[in-house]
Amino acid sequence: MIQRFDTGPRMSEMTIFNKVAYLSGQVPEDTSADIVGQTEQVLAAIDELLRLAVTDKTNILRAEIFLADMADFAGMNQAWEAWVPAGATPARATVQARLAKPDWKVEIVITAVVP
Repeated sequence: MIQRFDTGPRMSEMTIFNKVAYLSGQVPEDTSADIVGQTEQVLAAIDELLRLAVTDKTNILRAEIFLADMADFAGMNQAWEAWVPAGATPARATVQARLAKPDWKVEIVITAVVP
């Protein structure tokens, strides 16, 4: 059975199937923040969704990170490295992309195990 969380007409924020949680791209709420602040907001949103799935960041399998500008790579990594658990870093890809809203600097997609 597929579980869906915060389902709207276009998408769900998260789906769970076969003990795997698939998070939609998480984006910042406060776009006035710099890349570190926006990344911290996104990571907090990821933590909350993982909590709803009864899992946590130690169970992340893969992260896909989209940056509006690769010049923000170092700042995003600053927030990421402060958040990700040592010894439990997931597979990860980071690319530059045109995000849906011009004020977004970062969007992160997560896949995680639900133990």
